[in-house]
Amino acid sequence: MVANHPPPRLLMLSLATSYLVVVNGFLVVAAAEEASSATTSDSVLGIRHKGFRGERELDDCQVSRLNSLEPKNRIQCEAGTIESWDPNEDEFQCVGVAVVRYIIESNGLLLPSYANAPQLIYIVEGGGIQGVVLPGCPETFQSSQQQSQHGGAHEFGEREELGERGAGKGRRRILDQHQKIRNFRQGDILAIPIGASHWVYNDGDRPIVAIVLLDTTNNLNQLDIYPRRFYLAGNPEQEHPSEGERGHHSQRPFSRHGGQGGGGEGEGGAACQNIFCGIDAEFMAEAFGVDLDVATRLQNENDKRNSIVKVEGRLQVLKPPRREREMERGSRRETEWESERYGRRGGYNEEFGSNKGEEEDDEQTENGLEETLCTMRLKENLADPRGADVYTQNVGRINTVNSHNLPILFWLQLSAEHGLLQSDAMMVPHWNMNAHSIIYVIRGRARVQVVDNTGKAVFNEDLQEGRILVVPQSFAVIKRAEREEFEWVSFKTSDNAMINTAAGGNSYIRALPDEVVANAYQISREEARRLKYNRKGTSVFRPRSGKKGFERRAEA
Repeated sequence: MVANHPPPRLLMLSLATSYLVVVNGFLVVAAAEEASSATTSDSVLGIRHKGFRGERELDDCQVSRLNSLEPKNRIQCEAGTIESWDPNEDEFQCVGVAVVRYIIESNGLLLPSYANAPQLIYIVEGGGIQGVVLPGCPETFQSSQQQSQHGGAHEFGEREELGERGAGKGRRRILDQHQKIRNFRQGDILAIPIGASHWVYNDGDRPIVAIVLLDTTNNLNQLDIYPRRFYLAGNPEQEHPSEGERGHHSQRPFSRHGGQGGGGEGEGGAACQNIFCGIDAEFMAEAFGVDLDVATRLQNENDKRNSIVKVEGRLQVLKPPRREREMERGSRRETEWESERYGRRGGYNEEFGSNKGEEEDDEQTENGLEETLCTMRLKENLADPRGADVYTQNVGRINTVNSHNLPILFWLQLSAEHGLLQSDAMMVPHWNMNAHSIIYVIRGRARVQVVDNTGKAVFNEDLQEGRILVVPQSFAVIKRAEREEFEWVSFKTSDNAMINTAAGGNSYIRALPDEVVANAYQISREEARRLKYNRKGTSVFRPRSGKKGFERRAEA
């Protein structure tokens, strides 16, 4: 018998087909693994693809009216006050954030705590020092002294080490060592990563006023979207109490030595509310290597001082100098360092709220070595006029901070804006392209109008000092200062928030052809050109018409 062999061409075609099938299978598997790896990496880095903000109910932002909001809960502490806005308000539910205001008196210490959400803190008034404890980072601040013949002062927790050449050369006594302490001043924006414990101390002569935003719908928050603060010391009240708790403890008296009331469970609440309270004292003693009495003190039972306590004497910690001249020099050095490191990128682009040169920026990929976690900058001054991104003389200015000039905001997926309008000055109509905006009024008063997608004015009122206005993404907004200066800070839910302006230079109207404008608004070509080019300059300006005309149009 003669064997039937397939033709050579058919055999080659069959082999080629099999090869392509196998290679395609390998490519599919590799692509799946790469996608899985990328998703895992992005999750670790905190990049929000579809977190809580994208998974909430579709009608969360169906608001027919916006309101300017004031704090609903007030906690009186031994050395200050904590005021919180109700996170259940429709506006906060829409944008997925919570807001708190701290007032810390001179020599007051905000006890260490951490939260289930990234935080941005704007310093409205005052200055002090802050510690942010980052896990795995070394204690790089250390004080030491050479033991004298008369002996050094003994402090709790100090260690003694022999000199390198023996005890004959004296003993080196390490008094304290801890992680980095940062000075802050009025106008600073402070970034706190999720789960990082931090504390604040007022070493100045006037109170610190700080407004804090918690991004509870951030992808890294895997609890619910309700703000939760976990205290590591004291017996504090919750900043955002539930409906049943609101107002129940708000007037709880404090005493440095537990002078009033027992605060026990029989009085309607636990005797201790920091995280160590639920751990057995014997376990605590073993974990910290201390005796049972010290471990019990960590639980701060019946402590009535609340979360801002008065320091006895002054807080003696190793910290950088705070002399004004040195701070100014440090600010200049920091600006120069950032300029050399990231480049100027061509200046500020008003429409997009970021720097120009995006084409060049896209070509420069990050390798993760530009800035380590332990040395990453956590603050930037947002109110310095020298850093203004938009400026019109005798009219106003706008400063922005985003992931370009404060890289940690890339991981937090947040940014901020500080604005100042002189009397009667205006900011042109604009909308936030990729972020919600949470506006807090620092001082002054302004007429603000906000319009939704149906053309309805959902807010048309005066916005005054101490209040918050939430502007959802894509809603159009316009501001005009009253007889006094209007100053505000806006927190935005994107690390590189972008705006689009309706009038003025680099605006929507300027980018349209004359014929499109004429036909869209049913006006002549000459009127279309005036509409496009009459308003020149930046997005902040002083109107030609009087204030009364604006008020009449607003009322209409």
